[in-house]
Amino acid sequence: MTDDFNTDIYYDDDADVSTLDDATVAVLGYGSQGHAHAQNLDDSGVDVIVGLRENSSSRSAAEADGLTVATPAEAAARAEVVSVLVPDTVQPAVYEQIEPELEAGNTLQFAHGFNIHFNQIQPPENVDVTMIAPKSPGHLVRRNYENGEGTPGLLAVYQDYTGNATERALAYGKGIGCTRAGVVETTFREETETDIFGEQAVLCGGIAQLIKTGYETLVDAGYSPEMAYFECMNEMKLIVDLMYEGGLGAMWDSVSDTAEYGGLTRGDDVIDDHVRENMEEVLDQVQNGEFATEWISENQANRPVYTQLNQAEKDHEIEEVGERLRELFAWAEEEETEDEEESAKVQADD
Repeated sequence: MTDDFNTDIYYDDDADVSTLDDATVAVLGYGSQGHAHAQNLDDSGVDVIVGLRENSSSRSAAEADGLTVATPAEAAARAEVVSVLVPDTVQPAVYEQIEPELEAGNTLQFAHGFNIHFNQIQPPENVDVTMIAPKSPGHLVRRNYENGEGTPGLLAVYQDYTGNATERALAYGKGIGCTRAGVVETTFREETETDIFGEQAVLCGGIAQLIKTGYETLVDAGYSPEMAYFECMNEMKLIVDLMYEGGLGAMWDSVSDTAEYGGLTRGDDVIDDHVRENMEEVLDQVQNGEFATEWISENQANRPVYTQLNQAEKDHEIEEVGERLRELFAWAEEEETEDEEESAKVQADD
């Protein structure tokens, strides 16, 4: 463990998978995160049972991977650690099924704090409530583990009934490979609010809107859609990879002096104080629960706004141009095969 930062970071030497030797871990869900957690824990020598509804299309996949499968309630009844990895929107309903099976001293484990933080799930006082949240899609959690590498993760303890919640959570984190890279200690509140804000303002909403707006600006000015796509979409991955590998400094060091000067002098013109104010408003809506309430209501109404916006995104011209261009390149066929394999895992029924 290191305390060089403002929070603790745990590594392999700080965790012991044998802490779970006398426990069965129920992994509820077998989608993006579920399949990775279950397989990694199983490979780490942990007794794992996968909880899926009886008509789940993922049952055959989990069984083919050599895992024991039961209903969520049956899995929870046989386990001391219950890891809830079904989508946020269905977690409350699944929790209703497993709550009667929770016993004093059990651990309720999550990979995202949404339903605990926003009180959609209210666990009993006599169980530990913890979080190990890999900061990566599930297929990479699995791939990194198989390659002997790790995936950075987050650790949070919401409720420590036994006094051993952190120890058991770290054992879980080591079992799925997170402590190989490092596990950062946080809280359910901090993980939930920063995660949602990051998705909305930067990672998903902000980036997607920036790309589309840049594309539209060039096309409206008379430039070809193909050139607009390459400059605003295709090269984004190259830039992000540089940032991922070495931070902003590595990116600035790798691009041309022209690009660096232009970026440093014009970036503030695009992302200005008005954008900062908008981001602060987005954060306010996350912190005060406005977004959570809206999203819960949206699901209760069968997602009318979500469906409309999702279809509009798919219909954007940049999607058609990108699909056509990607088919023309040599790497397209190879990546298509890989994408199909990973998509089958990510979209597996939870």
